Amino acid sequence: MRTLTTKALKTACRRIYFLLLYVHLGAKKLMENLRTKILKMLINHFGDDERRIEHALRVMYHAECIMTDYDNYDTDITIAVALLHDVGIKISEEKHGYNDGKTQEKYGPAVAETLLKSINFPAEKTEIVKNIIGNHHSKSRYDYPELAILKKADLIVNKNERI
Repeated sequence: MRTLTTKALKTACRRIYFLLLYVHLGAKKLMENLRTKILKMLINHFGDDERRIEHALRVMYHAECIMTDYDNYDTDITIAVALLHDVGIKISEEKHGYNDGKTQEKYGPAVAETLLKSINFPAEKTEIVKNIIGNHHSKSRYDYPELAILKKADLIVNKNERI
């Protein structure tokens, strides 16, 4: 009998996760176009930083699972914040050599606004996305269900990534 190493087990789990994610995403055709547009922008923004892109995909997956527990959420906003919540990291690291929750909240909203304008995302929804990204590490200043969804999804992913 062959025993799996921790590394092999993590690799196998990651492959299964992305297979499930692919199936899950393919099942939701209505959101596909927006998801794809934002994902392309995210990949362009982060370039070779696969860790950030993978993190965003995991947060999106969990956010989509969690949002079914809520009423009155906006699917487009939820997808946008799940994928773009950490876009402030790049500027923070370029300017300061580090990033933390405070700098992510400082730089992220402007980056998200620029990215969302490029795909003609509605201005009123963009404002909510900016508010959420600017508050996703702090005590909640807004009562948006999408903010609560993002915080739960990000917490799940952050806990799993620390393993």
